Amino acid sequence: MSNTQVLFKSAPTEMPTPENFEIAEKPMPEPGDGEFLLKNLYLSLDPYQRMLMGGGWTYSPNVLKPGDLMVGRVIGEVIETNNPDYPVGTHVVGRLGWQTHVVSDGSNLDFVIEPKDGVPLSAYLGACGSTGTTAWVGLKITGKPKPGETVLVSAAAGSVGSTVGQLAKAWGCKAVGIAGGPEKCKLVTDEFGFDACVDYKAPDLADQIKTAAPDGVDIYFDNVGGEVLEAALSNMNRLGRIPVCGVLSAYNEAGEHYGVKNLHLFFDKSLMMEGFVLSAHKDVWPDARAEIEDLIASGKLAFKETIAGGIENAPAAFIGMLEGKNVGKQLVKLA
Repeated sequence: MSNTQVLFKSAPTEMPTPENFEIAEKPMPEPGDGEFLLKNLYLSLDPYQRMLMGGGWTYSPNVLKPGDLMVGRVIGEVIETNNPDYPVGTHVVGRLGWQTHVVSDGSNLDFVIEPKDGVPLSAYLGACGSTGTTAWVGLKITGKPKPGETVLVSAAAGSVGSTVGQLAKAWGCKAVGIAGGPEKCKLVTDEFGFDACVDYKAPDLADQIKTAAPDGVDIYFDNVGGEVLEAALSNMNRLGRIPVCGVLSAYNEAGEHYGVKNLHLFFDKSLMMEGFVLSAHKDVWPDARAEIEDLIASGKLAFKETIAGGIENAPAAFIGMLEGKNVGKQLVKLA
């Protein structure tokens, strides 16, 4: 047996291509004292991984170098152990890379999965993992929602955006989504329970938002930036808050990015815009996960997954996710 890995080969100029990745077979790792061997079951594909590839906009100084293992979270199962705290059969989540097997001593894990009835294992990379926790942290801590307020969410059919809207509803707010195309907008309202959804591919986005949120927007959860942010700003209420989770519109751009034209509204309306990263809020991860687990188990929070099969198909699935071909969380089933 060998350990199959996906390595970073070269920086893309815009959208990644299969040539930017390399599939490699490595020797099966062996656990030492206090270590255990994981067989990775699921791999999470996320937009931040594009930023780490270089060749475009990035917030991270840790850009990948040719030959590096692609970064990503996995669900792994302990199949061999020299650590009594991690017996065989234990399931864990960790940022352990695009590979089928890995050795750990537990220090590089996010958490051990304690299964809850009604919550599938794969959800611990999505709604009950970093995706859901990101939504919870950004909305609750940065957005500070109050019952009766209106929450606008971009990329609302995606894994983070769909969770944000459902948390907003659970906390007594109105949820309005922004998604690409009638099919995704229908998914956002019919399956994720948003009050309304507008199509950013249709003309006059700012007017669409005004129609869907006639009382204005109190919180705009921004996953996109660019022209979508501009349209949202024109509809913000005074003292509105804008948690910035991502800048999807810029990930594949080189050179100058779109310049938002109505930034004066921050002064006019006393708006607050704040970027956040999940790693700064590790103290609340268990609280977020527990609340979302309960919502899923009780049928009050829905989630979607797009699952590719086989680690060799991870690059194609990743590119498809960046092109918006997935619905909900993009995963790769490794085993």
